[in-house]
Amino acid sequence: MSDILWTYKDAALVTKGEAVGEWSISGLSIDTRSLEHGDLFVPLKDARDGHDFIDAAYAAGAGAVISEKPITGKPALIVKDSLKALEDLAIAARVRSKALRIAVTGSVGKTSVKEALATVFAEFGDTHKSQKSFNNHWGVPLTLATMPQTTAYGVFETGMNHAGELSELSKLVAPNIALITTIAGAHLSNFESVDAIAEAKSEIMDGMPAGGTVILNGDNAYTPRLREKAEKRGLNVLTFGTGDCDISIVTAKAHLGGSNTRLRINYQQYDVTLSVPGEHWFSNGAACMAVALAAGLDLRKTAMAMRKIKPLAGRGEMTAAKLDAKDFTLIDESYNANPTSMAAAISILSQAEGRKIAILGDMAELGKTELDLHAALSEPLTAAGVDRVIVTGECMRALRGALPQNMRAAWCKDIETCFEALIAELQAGDTVLVKGSNSAGLGRLVKKIKAEQS
Repeated sequence: MSDILWTYKDAALVTKGEAVGEWSISGLSIDTRSLEHGDLFVPLKDARDGHDFIDAAYAAGAGAVISEKPITGKPALIVKDSLKALEDLAIAARVRSKALRIAVTGSVGKTSVKEALATVFAEFGDTHKSQKSFNNHWGVPLTLATMPQTTAYGVFETGMNHAGELSELSKLVAPNIALITTIAGAHLSNFESVDAIAEAKSEIMDGMPAGGTVILNGDNAYTPRLREKAEKRGLNVLTFGTGDCDISIVTAKAHLGGSNTRLRINYQQYDVTLSVPGEHWFSNGAACMAVALAAGLDLRKTAMAMRKIKPLAGRGEMTAAKLDAKDFTLIDESYNANPTSMAAAISILSQAEGRKIAILGDMAELGKTELDLHAALSEPLTAAGVDRVIVTGECMRALRGALPQNMRAAWCKDIETCFEALIAELQAGDTVLVKGSNSAGLGRLVKKIKAEQS
């Protein structure tokens, strides 16, 4: 059994709730489908009211449930507001722990860098991290509330899609170190401009204690503005990038299986080898070293630990596959997409030998210029030497129209027709990139391809 996370007495005290029965729990869950035996079930209100699933939570083995409604005869914590109770548990978990807290945000790369940092920090002590992409108003407090008291390092992914959201999350986490990976045109449908996105991302500083460290991308045009805000708040600043930065990329070489980077830090040079594909990992690796520097870690040991970083499913994972008796390499970038991450994924594909096929789905939340932004992908695809481009989604019609005729493969109405189009285009030895926003559903295409391998 896992260690006890909360007892009925502690939970009632910090939430000002009323405990029913005597119980202790070893985890928290907001979803009965993934709830583990002994978890505290927290019913949140979204499209459905989580209270409708309380019986299912008990049936799944919940150690107790939070409820805004009376419960008798079963272990429970009765509160006025279940989300507020979750936030109360989160704050209490933060206060009782001596963990160094690192918050990661940015327009691209949050989840990948969060996972990379968790891999590195695990080499130095007990490390707690956000699961999956739990980075919003319920994911962040859930991560905090499940942080064991013995944690030495906490790594939290924090996201936003409107102004003010990141400020609230920062105040929950109160990070000692905050990393902004970069500022780019994501969620433009919710913001008037990239300037507004930069301002919203700067909210990560709002909950930081004085003397904390903000880590900024020295190659990004918004860094001077972000630095000014940080310094006004009494925060230290470290920069990473190719120019005159605290963590400076001296040389870098990418290949399909990863990259090799030489960094200069405090007049010392450090060689970083990564098994994660993509030139964007030059910057990501430097960002990880910057966090390690801010945390006071041994940088040589950090560089060695970074060899253990692996690509994630949906974020650059590469697998050998076979369809219709034809062997090929599959690059799974299906988790999400915006113009910046699309360019990075296309850059990975460009490093492949042999024929290159891109299967691309709509990029969501790009606002009034979305068609132009989709059509603009024609340039990097052409420069990368991509042979054929299969697209799905209404916005991707704009890209198909902008492509040279010889690169245009099918426009597909659904995942099944995408799969059929791939079979029709595929030749032995090809490399196939799959990328799109979550709403495009291309993760289901990857699952279908992988299912054919058994």
